[in-house]
Amino acid sequence: MASFFSRISTFRIFLLCSLCFSDFGFLQGVSSLGINYGQLGNNLLPPEKVLDLLSSLRITKARIYDTNPQVLTAFANSGVELMVTIENAMLGQLSNPQAAFQWVTSHIKPYVPATKITSIAVGNEVFTDDDTTVLLSNLVPAMVSIQGALAQLGLDQYIKLSTPCSLAVLQESYPPSAGSFKTEVSGVMSQLLQFLQTTKAPFWINAYPYFAYKGDPSRVSLDYVLFNPNQGMVDPFTKLHYDNMLYAQVDAAIYAMARLGFNGIEVKVSETGWPSNGDENEIGATLQNAAIYNRNLLRRQLQNEGTPLRPKLRLEVYVFALFNENMKPGPSSERNYGLFHPDGTMAYNVGLSSLSTTNSARTPSTTTSSVSDFTSSATKAATMEYNQSWVYWMLACVLSFQVYMRRPF
Repeated sequence: MASFFSRISTFRIFLLCSLCFSDFGFLQGVSSLGINYGQLGNNLLPPEKVLDLLSSLRITKARIYDTNPQVLTAFANSGVELMVTIENAMLGQLSNPQAAFQWVTSHIKPYVPATKITSIAVGNEVFTDDDTTVLLSNLVPAMVSIQGALAQLGLDQYIKLSTPCSLAVLQESYPPSAGSFKTEVSGVMSQLLQFLQTTKAPFWINAYPYFAYKGDPSRVSLDYVLFNPNQGMVDPFTKLHYDNMLYAQVDAAIYAMARLGFNGIEVKVSETGWPSNGDENEIGATLQNAAIYNRNLLRRQLQNEGTPLRPKLRLEVYVFALFNENMKPGPSSERNYGLFHPDGTMAYNVGLSSLSTTNSARTPSTTTSSVSDFTSSATKAATMEYNQSWVYWMLACVLSFQVYMRRPF
């Protein structure tokens, strides 16, 4: 009898451990999803309303393209993790340590820790900017100076520095294992990667499968770039299977870093998205494709997926963008990447409520949806994952108990 009660106690301990280390009792959020909050519009919601929007969507990471004090103040005590950006034109000035210290003192220190600034993007797509030569010579010195200023102020343990790079820095990206950087940027790139490795900061990339499809729609599979069901491709050297282009692009960047001797640096996607409208020559820029791309991307994020090369490391992604911005220059597509209209209504229905019940290629609704629709849909998806997790763990516990009790005393 004592042995029997000992077995019951053991089972209780097993059950407790199972619950503690499972997802039971905790709704899994999309912890790796962020969104780009651009402000090149004259009709956008004020920052306080934007924060309400993000809160309703349960998005806890956002990137802004400056250090707008109105945004930094509005986001205080919200818990939203912010990536702020230093404009490219500032890099030359901030390569001076004293100027960098003054910049951090006036643009960062007054807002933390109330505002949760976790990253500083030092420039944006510096390697492919029109003024590349001057910018590249100042990039790493500016990062070193800013890092030193953060250290002096005791902020270096909380704020990471990196610089988002366009995939145009790659000489080769197909297959992913052939990934390599262009020769003309490899020198400064090595310096950047050394900085990132030393400071344990990620390598940020702006990755847009849309551009690959737009550039060669007859050869690039639309389903492959939209995350739809497709045959995919197998890397002939690694034998890894890729069912979407975004993951292939990320792994190509990882291989490119390895070719320069840098392994173990995390790659994060600072921008990815799909335009819902464009000019006549912008093939694929449609509302339907935008909705499918972002819906399928969000589904992957709900699953906290990694890439085929790093399957156990969830891929952090920032969707571009929160709003359609009517003052952005360039082709029409540039003003139509937003999930939302400037007034906070949806540009299209991402359809989270149908993630588990419909085919990803279903034609999306083109009607405007409210924020509450989006939120309730996300909650349904999370609740379904929670219920499934609960059932699986209870079943495992019951079966384990039955097997254990059938053993002779």
